Parts: sequence; structure tokens; C-alpha cells
Amino acid sequence: MRGAVFVAVAAAVGNLLQGWDNSVIAGKYHKFMFSVYINSFISVTMFIFQKHKEGEFELESQPTFEGLIVATSLIGATFITTFSGPASDWLGRRTMLIISSVLFFISGLVMLLSPNVYVLLFARLLDGFGTGLAVTLVPAYISEIAPPDIRGTLNTLPQFTGSGGMFLSYCMVFGMSLMDSPSWRLMLGVVSIPSLVYFSLAVFYLPESPRWLVSKGRILEAK
Repeated sequence: MRGAVFVAVAAAVGNLLQGWDNSVIAGKYHKFMFSVYINSFISVTMFIFQKHKEGEFELESQPTFEGLIVATSLIGATFITTFSGPASDWLGRRTMLIISSVLFFISGLVMLLSPNVYVLLFARLLDGFGTGLAVTLVPAYISEIAPPDIRGTLNTLPQFTGSGGMFLSYCMVFGMSLMDSPSWRLMLGVVSIPSLVYFSLAVFYLPESPRWLVSKGRILEAK
């Protein structure tokens, strides 16, 4: 029983990252957290790529970029959910959760080091892939590993950890808003740290779903 609870909690860390990602981008609406810094970032990038004078491509005059930076993660999540079910049936629930943690880590690192706005958009897309996998597969995984008498209780964990991730994200954004020189890179890239924890838990502590093993004829492993 305790083992099942621990496994469910470990798997639900993926939803914590999902909640974190959904909320951290809200920091973009803070004057000093995102608008000023991304504004100049986009201006310089557009200058390099299109050879226009500096400052011409202000964020206020390029709402498409502002919207895409926010929405690309959701676009990626929506896209990946189309394939997450068949992929998990093929590769296994545990494997897909590990891939989700890797996507979170890589996207956070790329957001931290983005040389231009196009790379930032690509990182946000990868982040959306990780989010989509976590949102769709964690509840399914918990349902398949949980004992029947506590299955409903354990399936509340993804929502709980998702809300917890949102709360922690808002706390971080608020704390950074009090800094003299807050970094939007740090705000977006810090997700790499908890994603390493998620990766470690997925690799070393999460067993494969017994239901998936049975579906592949691996009865002894399922037991």
C-alpha cells in the first residue's frame, strides 16, 4: 500500500511541473519580469534576422511574438496528446514519463540559454510536449498501478500537485518581481531543476504499469 502511494506521488511530480509551466509564463505580464527584457530580446533578434534598425520591433508592435511565447507550450501540449496514448501503448507508460521529464529538462535549459526568440519558441514547444505527456499519462499510470481501494484517492494527486506547482510558480514570480534586476531567463529556465528530480524518480523508482505488461504478454513481470 505504501509503495503504491509513493509511486503515485512520484509520478504526480510530472503534474507539478505542468502546473508550474502553466503559471510561470504569467510573469510575462509583470513590467519588470518579462515585458522589458523580452521586448529588447525580440528587438535585437529581429534586427539580426531582418536587418532593420534597433528598436523597430518593439513587443507592443509585435503582439504575435508575445502571444506565441505564451501559447506555443499549449500548442505543443495539444499536439502531443494526439499521439501520447498510442505511443504509451507501444513504448510503455514508464518510458513515456521518463521522456516527459527529459523534455522538461531540455526545454528549461534551452529557455535559459536561448540566443534568440526563435530558439525560445522552440524551447516552449518542447516544454509543451513534456506538459502534454504528463497531463495525459500520469492519471492513466496511477490508475493502473493503484490498488482498487485507494485508486480514487490516489487519482486526486495529479490535480493536487498541479495546483501546488501553480502556487510555487506564483511565489517564485512574486519573489523575483521584488528584485532590482529580475531575469526572465531564470524565470523560465528554473523548471530544469525539478525536472531532474522527476527524471530521477521516474528512472529509479517508477515500475512499469502491470496492466501494460500484461497487455504485452509479460505476465511474470506484471506479478
